Amino acid sequence: MLLDGYEAAPIHDAVVVLQGRRIIAADTRSKVEIPQDAHLIDTRGKTIMPGLVDLHIHLDLIGHGDYTRYYGFLRGLERLPEVMPISAKQLMRAGVTSALDLGTPFEILAVRKQIDEGLIPGPRLSVSGPWITRVTLEGVLPEYEHRISSPAEARRRTRENIERGSDVIKTWLGLTLEDLKAVVDEAHRHGVKVHTHLYDPDDIKTAIQAGVDVFQHMGSARNPPYAEDLVMTIAHRQIPIVQTVSHRIWVYPATVDFPERLSAPVLERDVPADIFAELQASFRNFQRLSYFSEIGTETRNARKSARQFIEAGAYMGVGTDSASPLNFHTEAIWFEMSALVDLGMTPIQVISAATKTGAEILGKSAELGTVEPGKLADLLIVDGNPLDEIKLMKYVLVTIRDGVPWFDPLGPSVPGIAEVGRAY
Repeated sequence: MLLDGYEAAPIHDAVVVLQGRRIIAADTRSKVEIPQDAHLIDTRGKTIMPGLVDLHIHLDLIGHGDYTRYYGFLRGLERLPEVMPISAKQLMRAGVTSALDLGTPFEILAVRKQIDEGLIPGPRLSVSGPWITRVTLEGVLPEYEHRISSPAEARRRTRENIERGSDVIKTWLGLTLEDLKAVVDEAHRHGVKVHTHLYDPDDIKTAIQAGVDVFQHMGSARNPPYAEDLVMTIAHRQIPIVQTVSHRIWVYPATVDFPERLSAPVLERDVPADIFAELQASFRNFQRLSYFSEIGTETRNARKSARQFIEAGAYMGVGTDSASPLNFHTEAIWFEMSALVDLGMTPIQVISAATKTGAEILGKSAELGTVEPGKLADLLIVDGNPLDEIKLMKYVLVTIRDGVPWFDPLGPSVPGIAEVGRAY
């Protein structure tokens, strides 16, 4: 079965033909001529779909329970070059072929180069670099943020980020309307979008007035439901929103119900022994971690406020805030997709949001997001039918990026993959 990324009926008995980096055909078997010299990959009983687009990741993180302790363990930025390739591999295992990193220092650019050169597995990375704020975030290193004190400084920092390699600009808390306008004006002068970290209704109104391009975290925190006119303004203006709704209120109860997920073998074999031991130590008494200190209020309110945007028909992509505490790259995207279905979206809506819409929000829809001739060959093979049960998105068997299949040699086999694929 082929889900092509559109919010439309699936294509059954499907064939997808790849040549090099591109898709050259995608339709029912009766309509596709398979080249005589083609290498065949057998996907009977499975689903083919576009690679997933995660619009909010953190490549420097791996799900550790406490940020301050984590950066101490890494000795600041010293071990980031060791951690980021692990995260990149885990994202690919989960089927994420394109990702937007919102807040890792510019050391990420070296890892992106390794990925693009095919030296390590990983998604196509878009990056923001350090975010712009007037408020210091406790527990993170100074390289993660630009703390500004004027609109002129906000403009300068925006320009500096773009010159160093930022694909988007991220703003965090505390900025005035004048600050935001300066950021947006400078970013747009360079053809760059601005993403902002938002919860408070007054901050949302300021962001609308300033012309911010994408709203991150909408409806995912402990804020009570938003005023209907504010929600409808966002929906009618088609301002893209990324909710990151699962990173606390679905991940936490899942861990309470099944703490064994914290020591899954896939986590252990992907990381050095000392990092795995530190991860496990950070999970002790996870119920008392500061990250979950208001989980009761957040769960009650976020379920209501997140649903508001779905019911209003807002323009939504999918982002996960991976790998915030306990929110591993290996699972974050299917947790988020499952949460959105629980809140009222249909599976096909969520799949389209996580593929086609995600590519649109990144400004890459000409090349990515759907399975059709001419597009880049970023595809997944999923075991089963995610339209019947969205949680089957956890069973990604093969991730194809740029026409190259990546697979887990210890996982279920797909006939025809081993000869042309690369093992994680």
